[in-house]
Amino acid sequence: MNNIQIKNVTVLGSGIMGHGIAQIASMAGYNVTLRDIDQKLLDKAMNNIKWSLDKLVTKNKLTQQKCEDIYNRIKPTINLTDAVQKCDLIIEAVPEIMKLKQTVYAELEKIAADNVIFASNTSTLPITEISKITKRPDKVIGIHFFNPPQLMKLVEIIPGEKTDQHITEAINNFVLSLNKNPILCRKDVPGFIVNRLFIPMVHEACHIRERQHNSLLEIDSVVKFKLGLPMGIFELADFTGLDVIHKATIEMQSRDTNIINKNHIIEDLYKNNNLGRKTGQGFYKYDHIEYTRVNISEDLADKCDPIQIISNIINNAAWLISHDVSDIDEIEKAVKLGLGIKIPIFKTAKKYGIQNIINTLNEMYKKYGDVYKPDELLYKLI
Repeated sequence: MNNIQIKNVTVLGSGIMGHGIAQIASMAGYNVTLRDIDQKLLDKAMNNIKWSLDKLVTKNKLTQQKCEDIYNRIKPTINLTDAVQKCDLIIEAVPEIMKLKQTVYAELEKIAADNVIFASNTSTLPITEISKITKRPDKVIGIHFFNPPQLMKLVEIIPGEKTDQHITEAINNFVLSLNKNPILCRKDVPGFIVNRLFIPMVHEACHIRERQHNSLLEIDSVVKFKLGLPMGIFELADFTGLDVIHKATIEMQSRDTNIINKNHIIEDLYKNNNLGRKTGQGFYKYDHIEYTRVNISEDLADKCDPIQIISNIINNAAWLISHDVSDIDEIEKAVKLGLGIKIPIFKTAKKYGIQNIINTLNEMYKKYGDVYKPDELLYKLI
């Protein structure tokens, strides 16, 4: 297994993530088969790929010939058996529904060659549980691309409990070959690395709004101007999609009840189909014709104390370290590339004071429960 070679890649699912992954794999020189259940979906995906490649040509980042070569290396099909016949790696990018993914892997197990690697592009679902559907848990791994795959540099790699080390190394090399930055999530924990920090942070921002009576704009201002996010947390949530955040919340809490202090606002928005930019209404209202950024400022940032938000994200980061899921350098790299945070989060924590953070967490621990119990690592950072 030491000499694992990946030349032919099959991507299952042609949505935003699927066709994006297919494009970057072809751009890296791989032969790609893109499979979906409906020809119309495939036609739409191939048109989107063509549009994306043409845009690179107009920006002089690709020649016309190179554009055509990349496009022609991607073979769309609705036949699953044909799609997996000659592949070395299958990247599954179907919707984040465990039963659906289990059905897909049960089918794959019957028709894919024994040496084929199964990689799930999931943001929260447990790789170990997915692998149990197959007879090759040693060859099943998580490969979490960020949206959009063509632009986002971060890819989380998540081995399951039985994933072979050589498979992990092969996927790491594959990600590097795509000109992406791999981050290893050493254990298959809820939320992996980035969502372990991001999803609870969105809920915590909602709690801040209710506890401290700050406005959306004040909270978004302090998050951008004092914590270094590229935009406010509510604006980022709207950009991500409240459906995505709600479903991730449910999945993460089903695996660990102490990971998130769930706020009702997220579920309320989801139930009312106010999902963010995609529906024109989330935390903010949006014009479908032209996207305009929310009006935040440094003056508004001064009206909000961010210590509870800082405490939340640092406590979750400390948990990842103390449970040997990651380390400080990798976490900082992950939040920079995955969330766009410009200021290192541990630097921010030290600025506001580790002891102050511990005191804040202990106060919330007494009021709101175990979610806020300070991780033991924090005491070592004082």
